[in-house]
Amino acid sequence: MSVVIVGGHDRMVCQYQKICRNYRCKAKIFTQMSANMDKQIGTPDLFILFTNTVSHKMVKTAVDEAKRKKIHVVRCHTSSGAALESILREYSA
Repeated sequence: MSVVIVGGHDRMVCQYQKICRNYRCKAKIFTQMSANMDKQIGTPDLFILFTNTVSHKMVKTAVDEAKRKKIHVVRCHTSSGAALESILREYSA
């Protein structure tokens, strides 16, 4: 399974990657808005939005891409490792 994580904390990127590897998921993580983020997203199986730590512009870009590519979006207010594990546990089973 492949996931795109939008939002979260810069210092947590390595931890997010480790958690995703434990669930056998490939992850692309965007904690900051890049100029061509919409082109870097690709076609993942799942979008995870950490809504507390992300700009409105970044959310809009991610949601628009998800709608365009018909990809499921999971919104989570907290950006903790436990929250990510909970989401992956639910969707990777």
